[in-house]
Amino acid sequence: MKKILNNRHPYMFIAPSLILLILFSIIPITIAFFISFTNLDLKGLVDFSSVSFIGLENYKALLTDDRFIKAIFNTVFYVLIGVPLVVILSLSIALLLNYGTSKLFTFFRSVYYMPSITNIVAIAVIWGFLYNTEYGLINYILSFLSVDNIPWLNEPTLAKISLIIVAVWKSLGLNMIIFLAALQGIPKDYYEAAEIDGANGFQKMLYITLPLLRFATFFVTVTTLIGWIQFFEEPFVMTQGGPLDGTLSIALFIYQEGFQFNEFGYAAAGSFILFIIIIIATLIQFKLRKSDTEY
Repeated sequence: MKKILNNRHPYMFIAPSLILLILFSIIPITIAFFISFTNLDLKGLVDFSSVSFIGLENYKALLTDDRFIKAIFNTVFYVLIGVPLVVILSLSIALLLNYGTSKLFTFFRSVYYMPSITNIVAIAVIWGFLYNTEYGLINYILSFLSVDNIPWLNEPTLAKISLIIVAVWKSLGLNMIIFLAALQGIPKDYYEAAEIDGANGFQKMLYITLPLLRFATFFVTVTTLIGWIQFFEEPFVMTQGGPLDGTLSIALFIYQEGFQFNEFGYAAAGSFILFIIIIIATLIQFKLRKSDTEY
């Protein structure tokens, strides 16, 4: 204790962040964990005597809930398509922009980054108009090619793909910046040495650029994976989980159970299942990263 007091200055610097973390993360998570073992609902908020401890009943009910199972499958669909698209496209754009030196390439960096700082609600509303079956701009353009109106948000599978397109478009900019920063951190000496050895552009990218981007790729993959597992804003604003729960994600399911149906204990249990899924997915990524490093 005396040693801590003598070296208190570092603790003073981290104290504000630590206090905020405890107040707004650790304490709410702990409370939600206990709530997940109860039948807390709107009535329970008024009269705590009506709240009962029900053990694992919420978790058992979730595992047999058709809507929750469907939300899991929808989320897996989002992750399997969205994550690879974001990583590959953002890396490709970063590579193209990194090789350009004119002001035009600087302009395109801003163009690709703009969606990342634009309000998601505004984006979802605009894309909702673009996807409109009868009056949307996309179907209007396709009509010149004699293509019938496409129900972008009215058919379950097509609606999921439509939401993925919006989410990918929005998230490219930030990941592109991360890849650009990593690319500009690669020493030029490596490329000069490769040129002396007679390597062409493709070989330099394959044997120098991509291997040295492993950490950036790992970081982007993990953060993107976590974001897509928590996929929420696009289906919430654009489809409300429809049609026929075809775009319902786990995060949206939790929101609906907690704030629309007021089943707080049930929603808390769902949130911890989501938390476990995120932890497992992240640990797998770290395990694969460790194996790749050792190799």
